[in-house]
Amino acid sequence: MPENVIRLKKRPTEASDESRFRIRYAEVLNAQQFAAVTHREGPLLVVAGAGSGKTRTLIYRVARLIESGVPPGAILLLTFTRRAAQEMLRRVEQLIGERGSQVAGGTFHSFANLTLRRMGGAIGLKPNFTILDRGDMEDAINFIRAQLDLGSKDRRFPKKGTIAEAISMARNKSRPLAAELEADFPHLYEHADALEAIARRYAEYKRERGLLDYDDLLERLIELMKTDPAARARLSEAYRYIMIDEYQDTNLVQAEVVALLAATHQNVMAVGDDAQSIYAFRGANFRNILDFPKLFPDCRIIKLEENYRSLQGILDVANEVIARAGEKYTKALFTQRQGELRPILVRAADEHMQSRFVAQRILELREEGVALDEIAVLFRSSFHSFDLELELQRRDIPFVKRGGFKFIETAHIKDVLAHLRIIANPSDAVSWMRALVLLEGIGTRRAQRLADAIVGDPTAEPLLTRVASALGPRATGALKGCERLAQLLAKLRGDDARPANQLAQVIAYYLPIMRDAYPDDYPKRERDLEHFQNLSERYRSLESMLADMALEPPSDSIGDVLAEEPEEGLVTLSTIHSAKGLEWRVVFLIWAADGRFPSPMSVRPEELEEERRLMYVASTRARDELYISYPIYMFDRQYGHVLGRVSRFLEDLDPKVLPTAMLEEEPSD
Repeated sequence: MPENVIRLKKRPTEASDESRFRIRYAEVLNAQQFAAVTHREGPLLVVAGAGSGKTRTLIYRVARLIESGVPPGAILLLTFTRRAAQEMLRRVEQLIGERGSQVAGGTFHSFANLTLRRMGGAIGLKPNFTILDRGDMEDAINFIRAQLDLGSKDRRFPKKGTIAEAISMARNKSRPLAAELEADFPHLYEHADALEAIARRYAEYKRERGLLDYDDLLERLIELMKTDPAARARLSEAYRYIMIDEYQDTNLVQAEVVALLAATHQNVMAVGDDAQSIYAFRGANFRNILDFPKLFPDCRIIKLEENYRSLQGILDVANEVIARAGEKYTKALFTQRQGELRPILVRAADEHMQSRFVAQRILELREEGVALDEIAVLFRSSFHSFDLELELQRRDIPFVKRGGFKFIETAHIKDVLAHLRIIANPSDAVSWMRALVLLEGIGTRRAQRLADAIVGDPTAEPLLTRVASALGPRATGALKGCERLAQLLAKLRGDDARPANQLAQVIAYYLPIMRDAYPDDYPKRERDLEHFQNLSERYRSLESMLADMALEPPSDSIGDVLAEEPEEGLVTLSTIHSAKGLEWRVVFLIWAADGRFPSPMSVRPEELEEERRLMYVASTRARDELYISYPIYMFDRQYGHVLGRVSRFLEDLDPKVLPTAMLEEEPSD
C-alpha cells in the first residue's frame, strides 16, 4: 500500500452496529418494528394494524434517536391527547433515563399555543392572548347572534352549540361554511347567509380582542409559517425529527402543519392505521394517511401486521371485513398466540332475546372465572343498549356505560315518559310540570301554578276549565296547546290498549313539539323514539313498563344499585367510537344488523366505508372471545315489524371464519 494512501474503515450502518446501543433493539422488537425504529432520515409511514405494538414502536424510535446522538429537544412527538404524550415520554424516560423528559411532546394544539406565544409577534399576536374553550366560543357566538338580531324570535334558528360545531367543522375540513352546511348540516342550509354573517363577525370579534379558539391555534400557526419564511425555517431546524401518533385521525389543517414543520428536512414518521379511521364526524380526513406518500414522495412504508392481542379466529374476521374496503393499505393481521376459540354470529328472534343471551352468557363467564371488567358489550349507537341495560339491571349485573346518555337521561325520552306517567298517576306533579312546559306560552312559573291546580284530578276535562281561568283570554297559543294535551290524556285514559299503542299516540302528539324544541338534531331523537317504541312491544301493562323505566342508576352511569364498584368490576357497555384503543377478554357486538350497523344515516360511499372500518375496530377489541349478534325481527317506525338481516359487512363471510348460531327458547318444565 503506498504511504500516501490512508484507507478508512467503512462505517457500518446503524442497524448493523448494534453493539454501541445500550438497548438491545433487535431482541425486544419484531422485524417490522425494528425496521421502523432504526429508520433514520427521510419520511416514514408505519401502517400499524390493531394490536400490533404501535406505541411500543414510537417509544423505542425516540429512544433509538437519542441513543444515536440526536438531541432530545430536536425530537417532536405529536399526539391527540396530553395524557398519551405524557405516558409515551414517561416510558421513554424509563428506557434511557432523564434525557427522555427533554423530548418535545404534546398535542397539536398545545404545541401551537407554545409556539405562538414565543413567535406570534410576527403575525400581530401578543404573548398574553386568551384561548377560548368551547363554552367560551359558544357564549361569544350567542352574543354576536344577539348583536346581529338573528334568531331571537325564531325558535327554529340553530342554537349556539350547533353554530359553533358547524363553524369549527368547516375550518377543520378547510372548506367554506356554506359547503359544510350543504354536506353535513343540510337541515340548517336555509340559514346559510345568517350563519356566514355570524362566522365573519366572530372572526372579527376575536381579532379585535386578542382571542383565539382551538381552531385558531392551528390556523394562526400555519399563518405564521406561511407568511414568515424565517420563522418556518427556525421551527423546522429546531425539530429535526417529527413523529405523529394516530395519523389516520388528523384533519387537513393538522396535515398542513406537519408538512410545513418538515420543510427543511422531511424527517417525518407518521404512525397510524387506515382501517381505524372512524372520526370523520370530528373532522378527521381518511385521505391523509392514504395520501401521505404523495405529500412526502420519498416515503418509506412499513407495515406492522403481527398482533399481540387477539386469537387468530378474531383476526380472521377482522381481516375479511377490511379486505373488502375500497381503498386501503393491504395487510393481514396474524398472531402467535395459541387458542382454538372462534367468533360466533348469533341470530336472535328479537331484541329482547338478544339481551337475554348477552346477560346469560355474562353470568356463565363469571362462573367460569372471567372478571366482569374483562367483558364489554359494544354497539354502533348509544340507544342500541337500552333494552340490554334493563335486562342487566333485572339480573343484578353491574355495568358502566360509555358513550352517549343512558336511556332515561335523554330529554326527549323523559318528555314522552312524563305523559305516560300522568296516565298511571295523575298526582305526579313532576311529570305534569314536564308536560306543561313543552307547550307554547307556558314557562316554569305558569306551569307550576297549573300543575298545582290540576294534580290529582283523574279526568281530563277539568284541565281545560282550570287552564282557561288561569291563563286569561289573551293566552291563545297556550290555551290551544293545553286543549291538545287534554285531548291526548282523555284518549289515553279511555284506552285499555297495550303500552306500545299508548306510546305510539304520545309520540305522534310529541313529534311536532320535539322538532320545534330541538331543531338541530331531531332526526337523531326520532330514531331514539323509534327504538323506545320497539322496546315497549314486550310489555303487557303500562305499570310494568314504567316500573322498569324508573330504575334510576347512580349519576356516574353505573348500571347497578350498588353505591360502590364491586370487587369483580363492572361490565362495560360502550359505543364503538368510545371503545377505540381499549381491549377486553370477551366482547359482545350487538345489533350487527343492516339498517342499524351500518347506520341508516350513512348513505354516501365514503360514509359506508367508514362504517366498515368501525366494524373492524369493534371486532379487534376482543382478545379471546367475540360474539356478534342481531335480531331477526326488528321494529321500524315507518313499516312496523320487519325482518332483519345481518350487517352487509358480515353477510358474505365464509361460515368457517364466522360460524352462525340460532338462539332458541329453552323448553319449559
